[in-house]
Amino acid sequence: MSRIYLVRHGRAAAGWDVDPDPDLDEFGWRQAHAVAETLIPIGPCAIVTSPLLRCRSTAIPTATSWGSEPVIEPLVSEIPSPPGVEMVDRVGWLREAMTGNWTDLGARYTDYRDQVVARVAACTGDTVIFSHFVAINAVIGACLNDDRLVIRSLDNCSVTVVEVTDSGIGLLEGGHEADTLIR
Repeated sequence: MSRIYLVRHGRAAAGWDVDPDPDLDEFGWRQAHAVAETLIPIGPCAIVTSPLLRCRSTAIPTATSWGSEPVIEPLVSEIPSPPGVEMVDRVGWLREAMTGNWTDLGARYTDYRDQVVARVAACTGDTVIFSHFVAINAVIGACLNDDRLVIRSLDNCSVTVVEVTDSGIGLLEGGHEADTLIR
């Protein structure tokens, strides 16, 4: 049995229409330090992070405290844009997609969802994964057998806890919710 702590990254310094891979803003850094204070007592654990800068930066305070090096994992990264959709148009596409379900988006997106869930389910010990709003919702959906893209409006630096056992993956605790700005 493994507990997996899924942490949504801290607040980003820019939206996709300005920067495809922004770091954290000042408030996001404060969030990263605050979530580290929450996580430090449970570890040290393995740390996995999306390759995107906002997730890697959010992981720094926890990794530093534990003296560990995060594993960069593309399988827990952000949901990809459809082919041909420019970054400036991504926000509109994503807002629309988030009102629906995975099946309606088609095989490219159900494959993405399934890969995120499989990566989380493959953890063999307690692990903290720094990831993204939609990716974490994909895991929650798998736990609840719910096909919607968005099940919880996860706040920046919220911690969702799932348990991986021989019989599958289950939701133990949903992360803190807030009005989330998708930009």
